[in-house]
Amino acid sequence: MPESTGEARRPVVLRGGTVLTLDGAHTVLTGADVLVVDDRIAGIGPDLAVPDGTEEIDARGGIVMPGMIDTHRHMWQTAMRGYGADWTLTQYFVWYYLEHGKAFRPEDVHAGNLVGALEAIDAGVTTTVDWSHGLQTPQHADAAADALESVPGRFVLAYGNIQDAPANWTTSSGFRDFVERRMSGNRDMLGFQLAFDVTGDPSFPEKPAFEVARELGVPVTTHAGVWGATNDDGIRLMHDHGFATPETVYVHAASLSADSYHRIAATGGAISVSTESEQSAGQGYPPTWALRAHDLPVSLSMDTTVWWSGDLFSAMRTTLGADRSREHLEAHAKGETVTHAALRAEQVVDWATRGGARALGRDDLGSLEVGKKADVVLIRNESSPVMFPLLHPYGHVAFQAQRGDVEAVIVDGRVVKRNHRLVGVDLAAARRTVEATVDHLRGTLGADAWGQGMNPDVPATKVLDNPYQYTDYRSASTHGG
Repeated sequence: MPESTGEARRPVVLRGGTVLTLDGAHTVLTGADVLVVDDRIAGIGPDLAVPDGTEEIDARGGIVMPGMIDTHRHMWQTAMRGYGADWTLTQYFVWYYLEHGKAFRPEDVHAGNLVGALEAIDAGVTTTVDWSHGLQTPQHADAAADALESVPGRFVLAYGNIQDAPANWTTSSGFRDFVERRMSGNRDMLGFQLAFDVTGDPSFPEKPAFEVARELGVPVTTHAGVWGATNDDGIRLMHDHGFATPETVYVHAASLSADSYHRIAATGGAISVSTESEQSAGQGYPPTWALRAHDLPVSLSMDTTVWWSGDLFSAMRTTLGADRSREHLEAHAKGETVTHAALRAEQVVDWATRGGARALGRDDLGSLEVGKKADVVLIRNESSPVMFPLLHPYGHVAFQAQRGDVEAVIVDGRVVKRNHRLVGVDLAAARRTVEATVDHLRGTLGADAWGQGMNPDVPATKVLDNPYQYTDYRSASTHGG
């Protein structure tokens, strides 16, 4: 979808819903309307007067909430949906970083991004950070951006390349040309970040990439606190060299020490938690219990659908479960019991909306308030008994709702999903695009390797604790120095 040009849109009003504003006071309104004019929220309240010609959407019995924001999703991998269901993090690294990730052509990145972008808005995720670390060439980057711009959602292209050192690809002429061609001007609908990791190598080989980010004035998003790959040494290097900033987004942060959390807190960074990923792949125990203790800003993300689901309902549900499970286990170990849950459903809904907006520096997103951008989701399903009774709206969003209950989605003032169906989307064409990528990958690997990838053997040896091939660094924490 092209950048917003400010052209007139038909006004839209959602009538009579339970409105989760997610404003500073977390105001909840019942039987209220939300009016959208152009790309902004124009009014919230009961029985709103609306302009002539306004489209009316019945929200009675449903929940109206801000569009959700995913701050970390490898969308290029969506073409392999579910393939790695039984993988470990090691097997993920081997498949994408060391072996078969190189087989992705630009058109394959386009296919994954296209389906991943459609999947996001279908589930009410109106803003998604495409943590696009499969951009081996500028042609791959163009393909990724083309796919995102073809879908009526709000996206951030986090440019990365796991096949090359960050210092190399960020200083290449092709990368510079891409930035000048595609990432200048209005970045409202397609934002930009740099995506690379910091191994902790004392020589700090990632420093030139940080300098490029500073020169371009764009944030860095980095996988931090991933057991065996990134650690406290990387956080210390970023901090001591002045590259830990309020714009930095630290993904996972699941195996860090209190010292790292203090450094992140002191410099104003935000954490992107991917609970389904952390509890299954092994980056570390999902860290919200520690992040709460250090008062660190949290957003939610889904990581990759090569393993897990692609919606934030799952993220909210699993985050509550993991946090509460740890709280109970710690209490039981001391012969105690938990009488009041510390993490509430209201908080994870905040993380899925306002938390994402804060991480992206978008104070015009993440809540329903007059004057803010009109990214709005209606959760309502008249064909499902799960939608009634509606008693605890935050609990309903976090524990009861699913992507199939998303009846309507508005992005930037435009209705992109109505009556449970995406508007103006050719799903059959998207499917053909992905099927061509699957055929290419299966043919390139061969039937035996393709099948083995879905049914991985237990490796005879442990695969290196550092998948980043531009440095021989090994962390003391996992290799004993």
